[in-house]
Amino acid sequence: MADLGASSGVARNQRTRVVTGLIVLGLVVWFVVPRALDWSGPWVPSFVETFWLLPLLVAVVLGAGLLVEGRTVLVLVLPVLVVGGFVAGGFVAVMRMEAPPGDEGVVPGPPGLQVAEGRIGCGSGGCWREVDATGDSAREVMRTHLDSRGYAPASSLSPGAERMCRRTGLVAAHEVCAELKDVSAGSVHVIWYVN
Repeated sequence: MADLGASSGVARNQRTRVVTGLIVLGLVVWFVVPRALDWSGPWVPSFVETFWLLPLLVAVVLGAGLLVEGRTVLVLVLPVLVVGGFVAGGFVAVMRMEAPPGDEGVVPGPPGLQVAEGRIGCGSGGCWREVDATGDSAREVMRTHLDSRGYAPASSLSPGAERMCRRTGLVAAHEVCAELKDVSAGSVHVIWYVN
């Protein structure tokens, strides 16, 4: 009879571990894959959230799994994961403050346009990158390209210029804006920066 109770406890622990593992795997996929595919939106975690929010959620899931198994002592180790995540997230956030933006879905440019990388600059307001795109209907093609990458019209700056922005993040939003300025009939100048 004791054997039957032990085997059902082992089966329950195995089910708990499988469910916990699948939830953790789902969280990791949710935090990594959409960013790797350059998706954006309010349900796509930002880069910095991967360092602090993912460890926090994983610790909660692991803690629940350990409590279900009755292994309460191991739950005391999970704050190390959470604190480590917050330290790493803070470090990454500070290091990215004065860093130029990445590609952010702007480059590589759309097919059909010749895109020449411009300068990368930093000033008191932050850092930016520039490209010049040339080709037939350069502005419209670049606008469509940005739209397909999650950018939406934000505001009009002046005649011949417009700004498109995209937000990514669950808790701490990461907003990137790209400004399109006409240079000539077949050329557009794009500047993008992180707000």
